[in-house]
Amino acid sequence: MNLGKHIQNAKLELSKVIFPTKGQVKQAYIAVIVVVSVIAAFLALVDLLMSSVVSAILG
Repeated sequence: MNLGKHIQNAKLELSKVIFPTKGQVKQAYIAVIVVVSVIAAFLALVDLLMSSVVSAILG
């Protein structure tokens, strides 16, 4: 297979790609920020509770 055919096939495949719109990117970004924030808050709460329990046990 020669290089020209390879490049032609690559362009053909790239033309099939559906790129996200600006709104979709913004929505996904906000969703990621919300999910990461919720998980971080949950882990902080679990860490606080666990450290309180260990401190109470150890005295």
